Amino acid sequence: MTLLAGTTATLLVRREVPPYGWFLGESDEADSPEVLLPYGEAVSGRPHVGDGTDVFLFHDDKGRITATLRKPLLQLGQMGRLVMADFHPRFGCFLELGIGRQLLLPIKELPDDKERWPREGDELHVVMKQDKEGRMLARLAKIEDYERVVFRAPASWHHEQRDCWVTDTFRDGVFVLADGGVLGYGALGYIPTASMTHPLRLGEKVTARVTQVRDDGRVTLSMRPSKEAGRLEDSDRILDFLKSRPGGAMPYSDTSPADVIQKRFGLSKSAFKRALGKLMKDRLIVQDGNWTKLVEAGGDRPSSDNESTTST
Repeated sequence: MTLLAGTTATLLVRREVPPYGWFLGESDEADSPEVLLPYGEAVSGRPHVGDGTDVFLFHDDKGRITATLRKPLLQLGQMGRLVMADFHPRFGCFLELGIGRQLLLPIKELPDDKERWPREGDELHVVMKQDKEGRMLARLAKIEDYERVVFRAPASWHHEQRDCWVTDTFRDGVFVLADGGVLGYGALGYIPTASMTHPLRLGEKVTARVTQVRDDGRVTLSMRPSKEAGRLEDSDRILDFLKSRPGGAMPYSDTSPADVIQKRFGLSKSAFKRALGKLMKDRLIVQDGNWTKLVEAGGDRPSSDNESTTST
């Protein structure tokens, strides 16, 4: 019999040896291999000699194959979403496995850009495998792993908000798994960089709006509100900013460079122009060259003599 770490086996309780625990084997033959079930791992009750019992196998801190009655969140060859408990700059991410021990996701599995590395509490989709010594190890799930469990998103998802977990990162966007709720495991999706409100990292959980349900059942999502809702929200933000400025003026207008607008307001150039258009239509602001200014209470354009030239 081969005792494989990361698997569940039904073994015979051969004998109890205080103060260690119970020794288990495939049979009661003296030459058959044994594995220790420590007292501390018998969380669901004391087994009895001669009984068969289901145990999960793992390597202890000394590299010995060991048994536990704890139920793991993931087994060898399975894919699952595990919470990152800790990070080591040399080794990688340590993921909660549900048995009081953690599963290592090696650092070589992470993106080259460290800004995209997961943080404690993030949830990573991984598959359990073994290293050359037969010890449990994790790898990031690949597209073929997802395709076995995901479903085609229904058309009714269009415009809905879905919880998503980032599964892979690229320069122009991130791939995500959109939560399926009662429908199942989830659907594959993509969030373009232009549709993010902040850069996303591997394993991060976000809520995004479905902007397209594709013919292949995958979805495109955006973290930004719809144009109309976004226009109102962006307008309020710009108006509040102007009210906080000396003289109610700011050195930004619809002629400002897109990268400046993105850095200062976190908005695309088109979203910024839509928000300014609404405020001008409502007669709350005017533009004067490269400056945008609040309209005074009487409705007159603010005097250029009192402009503040202080930039942010």
